[in-house]
Amino acid sequence: MAEQFDAVDVIRHKRDGNKLGAEEIAWVIDAYTRGVVKDEQMSALAMAIFLNGMDREEIAQWTAAMIASGERMDFSGLGRKTADKHSTGGVGDKITLPLAPLVAVYGVAVPQLSGRGLGHTGGTLDKLESIPGWRANLSNDEIMRQLGLDGPGAVICAAGSGLAPADKKLYALRDTTSTVDCVPLIASSIMSKKIAEGTDSLVLDVKVGSGAFMKDLDAARELANTMVDLGSDAGVHTVALLTDMSTPLGLKVGNALEVEESIEVLAGGGPRDVIDLTLALAREMLSAAGQPDADVDEALRDGRAMDKWREMIEMQGGDPDADLPRAADTLDVYAQDSGTLEVLDALAVGVASWRLGAGRAFQGEAVQAGAGIEIFAKPGDRVREGQKIMTLHTDEPERFGRALEALEGGIVIGESKPQRPNVILERIAR
Repeated sequence: MAEQFDAVDVIRHKRDGNKLGAEEIAWVIDAYTRGVVKDEQMSALAMAIFLNGMDREEIAQWTAAMIASGERMDFSGLGRKTADKHSTGGVGDKITLPLAPLVAVYGVAVPQLSGRGLGHTGGTLDKLESIPGWRANLSNDEIMRQLGLDGPGAVICAAGSGLAPADKKLYALRDTTSTVDCVPLIASSIMSKKIAEGTDSLVLDVKVGSGAFMKDLDAARELANTMVDLGSDAGVHTVALLTDMSTPLGLKVGNALEVEESIEVLAGGGPRDVIDLTLALAREMLSAAGQPDADVDEALRDGRAMDKWREMIEMQGGDPDADLPRAADTLDVYAQDSGTLEVLDALAVGVASWRLGAGRAFQGEAVQAGAGIEIFAKPGDRVREGQKIMTLHTDEPERFGRALEALEGGIVIGESKPQRPNVILERIAR
C-alpha cells in the first residue's frame, strides 16, 4: 500500500521552519508506530522540532496523533468522578503516595498510572516496590475493580503498554538524541498518556529548580501553560502548580526511605513541605471534582487517609505492616563549618542518591530498595561544625566515594539566612 506522505518530505518541511499540517502529523506518528518511519528519520524530525518549535495547533495535533496510536481507558462506568496528578519529577518527590489515598477518602477515584525513575529523579513504582509483595502491573479489570465503589478508590500502578505506544517509542529515542529538553515534545508526551488515561480532571505539579527538569521559572511556566492548554482543549479540566525543587522535598530520598516518610505523613506527621504540597494538590483535585470545601487536613489527622492507603496496598498484594528494606551500610556526613545552611542542592542530593543505588542509569537497571539519603538539616537551619547533617544508605559501600563526590559544592554553610521559598510558586489555570 502506498504511503500518504514521504518521511523525508515531512522532515524537510519542519527543518525549513514550516508548520506541519494535521494530516502530515497524523501520518508520521502512525507510520512511526508501524515501523514505516525509521528511528533515524524520527530522530531528524525530533531535532527539527527541537530547533524550530511548534505552535499550539501543531502541539495539539501531535498529541492527538499519539493518543490515536493506542487505546483509551474509559472510567465513565465507575459511578464516581476521577482526578489525577502528574509531577514532572524531582528529588524526594513522594507526593503521589499520600495524595492518592487522601483524595480517595472523599469518594473521588484516583487512577494514578505512574512510572519508574531514570537518572537522579525517583520513580513512584520503584518506591512502592520496596513494600513486600506489592505489584505494579495490573490488568485493566484489576484497575477498574480497585477504583470502583467496592474498592479503595485509588490505584497507583504501571501504565499499560497500550496507552500512547508512539510516545513510548519516541520517549526512548529522545533520550538518546539530545531532544529531551523541548517543550512541545515534553508536553505532548505527558499529556498524550494522561488524556488517553481518561481522567475527568488533572492537576500538574511542574517542578522548578536545580533538581527539576525545568531549571528556571520562565521555562517551567511555558511548559505548564502548554500542558494546561492541551488538557483544556481535550476536555480535561487541567490546572498546574509550579513548585520549588531547588532543595529536596522532605527529609528522605530513596525508595523505602520515601515510603517511610509518606507513611509518616499519612499518620499525621512528616515534614512540613511534604504535608503542604500534599494538601495543596489534594484541594486542587477535589475542587476539580466538585468538592472545593473538603477538609483534607482532617482526613490526614483522623486516620481515614491511612485506612485508604492500607486498603490500596493490600489490594495490590502488598503487606502494609511489613518491615521495609534497610540498606546494609550507612555513612554519616557532617557539617564542615558552623553557621547557617544556605544551600542543600537538590540535584547534588539526587545524583548522590542515584549513585548509592536508589536510581538507575538506563531503563531496566535494578535499583536498591534501601539505598538513599536521610537529611537532618534544610536551608535556613543553623548548624555547628561536626553536626550530622546527612546519612547515606547503600548495600554496596564502594558506592560511598562517588556519592560524596556528587555532594561536593551542593552543601553550602555561611552566615546569611536564605529565604525559604514557599513550596508552591504559582498556579496556572484557564
